[in-house]
Amino acid sequence: MSIVYPDYCQTPKSTKSIAGFTLIELLVIIAIIAILIGLLLPAVQKVREAAARLQSTNNLKQMGLALHSYHDANEVFPAGYQSSPTGPNVNPDTQDGPLGWGWGARLLPYLEQDNLHRQLRFDLPAWDPANAILVKTAIPVFINPAAPNQGGTMLVKTETGTVLAEWGRSHYVANNGQDETWAYPTGDLAGFLGIGPFYRNSKVRMTHVTDGLSNTVFIGEHTTISEKTWVGVHPTADCCPIDPSRYPFTVCDTAATLVLCHSGPAATEPGVIHPPSFPTCHVCQMYAPWSAGGGQVMFGDGRVQFISTSINLNTWAALSSMNMGDNPGGF
Repeated sequence: MSIVYPDYCQTPKSTKSIAGFTLIELLVIIAIIAILIGLLLPAVQKVREAAARLQSTNNLKQMGLALHSYHDANEVFPAGYQSSPTGPNVNPDTQDGPLGWGWGARLLPYLEQDNLHRQLRFDLPAWDPANAILVKTAIPVFINPAAPNQGGTMLVKTETGTVLAEWGRSHYVANNGQDETWAYPTGDLAGFLGIGPFYRNSKVRMTHVTDGLSNTVFIGEHTTISEKTWVGVHPTADCCPIDPSRYPFTVCDTAATLVLCHSGPAATEPGVIHPPSFPTCHVCQMYAPWSAGGGQVMFGDGRVQFISTSINLNTWAALSSMNMGDNPGGF
């Protein structure tokens, strides 16, 4: 009987071809993906901006609730900032001095920051070494997620760039009114023409807002142009533009603008009114990061509204004063 051995070297009768992409097909697929990404990016950007704006709205609403809680407890709203014409570090031009604490610092217990508030030495100046670590605290409610300057702290400087302190950043400012009261170191600011609810050593009650809480701006967004803080005012500091080449219309202003802003008109600029994000931008005006042209503000009744840059100028001035008797009308 013969034995048949398999032929392992035998060539298969048929082979199957392996499928794949040609270079042209691959390039077409890449092009399609690129087109889809290009179509998707604007939608994603809009979603992100909407989310950031909603977060900023919520921040302002929290501040509104905190302001009313503060008023309930103290029968006045917090001062724009504390200042004494005596003591160390008094500025001879503005007569600003210690203790410097601003409206944001006074709201801490009502913004779920009671532990920080208890640790701060409010009996000492805001720039005292005993407070140096605590005042660097980044507080989420004071951060606008759409702002380009997202670091938790900012440097308090003189106009020449000398660093005086490092404080927690804020992207929100309180409304000083129409004129800039920091330009007037003496006098009774409570009776100042066109005054707003926050100024040096202010003690404003709800009853003082005779134009109505719903018709008076209290707090608004400020980003991009200059650095602001929740801590307060260092009297020998200056508030300067971050990028003077980008914002050629603004110059350094006094330390009060670290926490306050005004709408205009001011006695030094008669007839000049600048609503949020107005092109003739100043470090002492509200300026928001929104591409739509405007900014969000919180009124005295806690309502938050987007104010367009194109708002009637007289209407914006009327919304910024609290006791002028002017009717802002529709806006």
